[in-house]
Amino acid sequence: MRKLLSLIMIAVVALAMSGCGSKDTASPSQDSVKEQKINVATGTTSGAYYPIGNALAKIWTDKVPGVKASAQSTEASAANMNFLQQKEAEVAFTMANVAVYAYEGQDSFTGRANKDLRGMTFLYPNVTQIVVRKDSGINSVKDLKGKRFAPGATGSGTVTNSKEVLDGYDLNFWDKDKANVKADYVGFTEASELLKNKQVDAANFSGAMPLAAIMDVSNSIDIKLISLEPEMIQQIITKYPFYYEYVIPKGTYKGQEEDVHTVALANLLLTRADLSEDLIYDLTKGIYENIPDLMTAHAITKNIKKEDASKGMGPLPLHPGSIKYFKEIGAMK
Repeated sequence: MRKLLSLIMIAVVALAMSGCGSKDTASPSQDSVKEQKINVATGTTSGAYYPIGNALAKIWTDKVPGVKASAQSTEASAANMNFLQQKEAEVAFTMANVAVYAYEGQDSFTGRANKDLRGMTFLYPNVTQIVVRKDSGINSVKDLKGKRFAPGATGSGTVTNSKEVLDGYDLNFWDKDKANVKADYVGFTEASELLKNKQVDAANFSGAMPLAAIMDVSNSIDIKLISLEPEMIQQIITKYPFYYEYVIPKGTYKGQEEDVHTVALANLLLTRADLSEDLIYDLTKGIYENIPDLMTAHAITKNIKKEDASKGMGPLPLHPGSIKYFKEIGAMK
């Protein structure tokens, strides 16, 4: 009898301890909440995408619960569309023309249209800024024939922009059989050094305005920004509707004594269709509630305005998460 009672007591104690253990295991832990990693594909370190992307990553990490974001330096627009398609990035900066080509499977994206691209927001104008040495004798884009030209880094939207602008002047740097302009495919930092050292005659710095790389060149040598003729501006806009006329005011850069007439198109922030509505809602909200933080990274972000949310998207649909936020704040119906 005593043995039986002892066994019962042992069983009761064991059950009690087991019950306590189960309760502890079932208790929720903050550490068990899954962290959402966001990789932001930006651009070269001397452009505007990179500092703005870093500022966005910090805002999202610090102010959006459960998110850890980081910014990745890339060759910019075209490369970034590849990162989204390969699901190696969750958010990416791009020029509008490259976004449309990637979505519809045109240009370098022929045969691999990415219908899973989704817009988050318009950012700011991407301005075509063709810079030459003042002593180069180049006064028009047509004068680039036979010259050395830096059209942008391989895989960048700047190269696409250079093609679209130069094509109207019957100039070609991308086809070996038809090339009448000598190309050096480099990023903004390298292009500025090549200009300083007389290793190229001209470079296209397609991006925010003012651009750090152009300011750097102008502090070392005398430069000139090339205006596009009115008829060429109209021809570009007609052929590529995502462009619009843009004026770079005189005095924007050192030694710039006149307004420069050129073209611009939208810079966009894109994401993927497979990311949740709640996540993209939170990220979009994080942008618009922290514009002052973005402006410390680059003054061009003052152009990010809720009423321009879908500007320049063309055929690209906005992500449902962004739509939800813009409807909530009255920016969309």
